[in-house]
Amino acid sequence: MTPLGRWWYAPVPQARIAWLRLLAYGFLPFDMLLLTRSTLAHAELPASLYQPVMLARLVHLPAPTPGAMYTLLVVTLAAGAVAAAGRLPRAAGFVAAVGYLWWVTISMSYGKVDHDHLALVVALFVLPTAGRARIRDEDAGEAAGWAVRCIQVAAVSAYFLSAWAKMRIGGPGWPNGATLQWALNRRGTPPGRLLIDHPALLRVSQWVTLVAEFGSLLLLVARGRWLYLGVAFFAGFHVVTYALMTIHFLPHAIWLAAFLPLERLVSLRRRDEGERRDEAELVATEG
Repeated sequence: MTPLGRWWYAPVPQARIAWLRLLAYGFLPFDMLLLTRSTLAHAELPASLYQPVMLARLVHLPAPTPGAMYTLLVVTLAAGAVAAAGRLPRAAGFVAAVGYLWWVTISMSYGKVDHDHLALVVALFVLPTAGRARIRDEDAGEAAGWAVRCIQVAAVSAYFLSAWAKMRIGGPGWPNGATLQWALNRRGTPPGRLLIDHPALLRVSQWVTLVAEFGSLLLLVARGRWLYLGVAFFAGFHVVTYALMTIHFLPHAIWLAAFLPLERLVSLRRRDEGERRDEAELVATEG
């Protein structure tokens, strides 16, 4: 196998797939009922307002109707619940993936496209390919590694392409502009509004944002402490963004978890249980 192949298919424990599935299917109701609930509202609008994005045009996706969208909501959430329970992980998982893609495509076909759903869509499509997985399954496989790598690439792509869009649309002068000042003026929280009168600090923040988004590619090759520091930085970035402007990027931010060894959560729990058992035995012996 080539070095690139070894990178794409580096084995990952099935337990990580199980944790990521719980994250994906557990997040679906929150997203569909709150974040992209606009799909249901769009179904009530005249069909003439439907402006399908490219994917919808390619597959000739029709304008939404209330009956179709409520049915889609129920089927997608039900399939996600079945897959989360470990039943029919491939069949139910792909039904949830296709259903959610249809749902979010309708949501984005009325003039506003959010880039923070890319990793979620990719995750829903690749997680079923790994087959059955349990949180105590320590066996590592290439199929699991490929699925995790696809999610990681999707998460990093959203950062990198965001920086590329800033340069393509705003030009090289974007970091020295007033984008953050405008955003804080428009929807800043009380702490965020305190920064409006500090343009130099905001320009530094824009430079940090741009460099970090272009540098996000390093997450794909970083290991150990450097990887965890990178994940912590981007997680902190999202926390600060929400604290200052109530912009959360949750459908994207949750997939920073794909870079973490989630499979160790069970081993840590087992170790804690073992230590408590040893302490209890020691106390009983001394008594």
